[in-house]
Amino acid sequence: MQFNEQAAIVTGAGQGIGYEICKQLAQQGCAVLLNDKDVALAATAAEKICQMGGKCIPLAGDAADLQFIEEMVRVSIKNFGRLTIAIANAGITLFGPFLQYPLRDFQQVMRLNLEGSFFLAQQAAKQMIGQKSGGSILFMSSVTGHQAHKNLAAYGMTKAALELLAKTLVADLSEYGITINAIAPGATVTERTLNDDGYEKTWSRITPLGRTAYTNDIANAALFMVSPASRHITGQSLVIDGGWTSVSPSPYEQ
Repeated sequence: MQFNEQAAIVTGAGQGIGYEICKQLAQQGCAVLLNDKDVALAATAAEKICQMGGKCIPLAGDAADLQFIEEMVRVSIKNFGRLTIAIANAGITLFGPFLQYPLRDFQQVMRLNLEGSFFLAQQAAKQMIGQKSGGSILFMSSVTGHQAHKNLAAYGMTKAALELLAKTLVADLSEYGITINAIAPGATVTERTLNDDGYEKTWSRITPLGRTAYTNDIANAALFMVSPASRHITGQSLVIDGGWTSVSPSPYEQ
């Protein structure tokens, strides 16, 4: 129960990696505010975690909207009395060829992946500083922030930016005892990728360890990065990809 007396906000957590992070945090004693843009998905996810014995409340809304981000912090304080962990998991992937990539898609990706993450970190840090408690902030990057991936120029750009943001904020937040890091998942089986025919088979074949990641693989890394065990780690990015970025074969060329 290493997260006893801790309270977290996790965005984009109605299913997939975000949900698994919430579930594991709650199972280890953390009080969790679970955010998703889908009202029903957020409510169902939080209810499942509570049925397992965890403390979790849902709050549906746009994780890129500053007013809503401020509301998430207020609700966390109202319900838990504190905020010690913030995980900016919400993000959007919009594939498209660079030469025809539309402005609308570009703006959507930038808004949620960057704007939402930046301002969640800002508002969470303000609360942690006011509490004089320190805390942990975690960004969700991707292997596409390390290696080129066809039709993902805008997405990969945001993920690389998040890793630099984590590094940069060391200069702003370390004096307050706040660590800020990123994790970069590789191919991961989630509800979304299961709809992609052949996804798991293709990525398992080109991943050195012989399989894709599962949500618990990514959640295990996320929990380490916000746990007391990593209190002297900040400004870093941890890749969880079964070795793919070491060799980087393309799924399009197999």
